[in-house]
Amino acid sequence: MSKVFESTMINGMDLNNRFVRSATWEGMATDDGSCTPKLIETMVRLAEGGVGLIITGHAYVTREGQAGPWQLGIYDDRLLNGLHQMTDAVHGAGGKIVAQLAHSGVFADPALTGSNPIGPSAIRGVSKHEIREMTSSDIEHVKSDFSRAAKRAMLAGFDGVQLHAAHGYLLSQFLSPYFNQRKDGYGGPIEGRVRIVLEVLEGIRSQVGDAYPVLIKINTRDFIEGGQELDDAVTAAAELAGNGLDAVELSGGTGLSGKLNPVRTGIREESDEAYFRDAAVAFRERMDTPIILVGGVRSLHVAEQLVEAGAADYISMSRPFIREPNLVNRWKTGDRRKATCLSDSRCFVPARKGEGIYCVISEREKPAE
Repeated sequence: MSKVFESTMINGMDLNNRFVRSATWEGMATDDGSCTPKLIETMVRLAEGGVGLIITGHAYVTREGQAGPWQLGIYDDRLLNGLHQMTDAVHGAGGKIVAQLAHSGVFADPALTGSNPIGPSAIRGVSKHEIREMTSSDIEHVKSDFSRAAKRAMLAGFDGVQLHAAHGYLLSQFLSPYFNQRKDGYGGPIEGRVRIVLEVLEGIRSQVGDAYPVLIKINTRDFIEGGQELDDAVTAAAELAGNGLDAVELSGGTGLSGKLNPVRTGIREESDEAYFRDAAVAFRERMDTPIILVGGVRSLHVAEQLVEAGAADYISMSRPFIREPNLVNRWKTGDRRKATCLSDSRCFVPARKGEGIYCVISEREKPAE
């Protein structure tokens, strides 16, 4: 049997295979972040389709950290009932699910949060709104927000949590010298910039214990001038791995990266796939912690190569599972054709209209009733 279909374990969490659904904004929650039947159905389809581990869309840990509309929330105990319904449904379908915990920092939407965005530094040119530099009190509040959200995730039945420290979200902003221009102990070299993430991890461990899986998603590079580069990213991840982190998902880029970002469209050949592959090798040289690799994988053959070579322990995908939630089962039963996803990101257009994310091509191809 191919290694990608082997059963594995992350800190006691048994997984049926090495395929991960990377966190994807679904645009299916209510205005206050509550879980909906539509969102639960989406997660169940992934579980039934054979995805080994499902990671939710970025769930905001505090109202001031909300990034956009119809985003899943995990900031209040009253949301627990809907979240519990989600985990029960996924477990009933034989799946495992992890909650991604997020704060959007300087990219928070004041129309939704009711306040100006906060960040490690009050930098200009990244938001239409005035950014407020976080005080030491703000930092303590954010750490507490993440800790309480992790406890809620555990109470709601999630199999673990993932810290969103990629793509220019708040923890990513602290890691990046572009966003983080602080002069105190949370800025400067990477040892200072990673401090808040280490303290968030420590706070979460105090709430959930050592036997609960805690993962992170981190940028390999920011792909912006003056942003986080590979060496610092590896150093940060290695420090976190040495302090109780259970797995690292590798990604890259921010909303400001533009043309510097790796090509995410036009994935036609195997050589176009796995655009963070080389970065994964650098991480592997510094840590034994399981590596989850996202970024353009469309072919079973490429996934197998990455795992066989030891570049990654798990293969994470987003858009292919929007079009084919049953992709893993298709591959496992012998249909090795590459994912039918066109990588055009048109699946996010209906989500931005409030309709929830779906593959517009698949929708057009449905037979008329």
